[in-house]
Amino acid sequence: MAKILILNGPNLNLLGQRQPEIYGATTLSDIEASCAKLGQSLGFETELRQSNHEGVLVDWIHEARGTTAGIVINPGAYSHTSVAILDALNAYEAPVIEVHISNIHKREAFRHHSFVSTRAEAVIAGCGPHGYELALRHLAVIAGA
Repeated sequence: MAKILILNGPNLNLLGQRQPEIYGATTLSDIEASCAKLGQSLGFETELRQSNHEGVLVDWIHEARGTTAGIVINPGAYSHTSVAILDALNAYEAPVIEVHISNIHKREAFRHHSFVSTRAEAVIAGCGPHGYELALRHLAVIAGA
């Protein structure tokens, strides 16, 4: 069974508590459970990870090379700052889908640019936690997961 890695960057461990007016009440554990259920119905395994540390995310992307059918990544604030994550994704050979819970284009100007977007096959923003499910469905199509 193919595996999809779902990576989450800084502060996403606080989903459900942090700025619920922007991010809602859904927790990262809720997202993990819904992705696992959907992944199973689509015929693949999901593994969700979260780190507040850029280097850890880079290491996980390296580990995913040759072992996963795709990556769904919500890089959080690293979207706007991390060339290191972009470089790691550029060395990854399978599809990448970028997800943002909020619509980053309706927020502060510095959030409008994402380094990760230049690598991603698709970007899903502003769909709330449902964006993760949309990303998995798209990966199932383009990666044959």
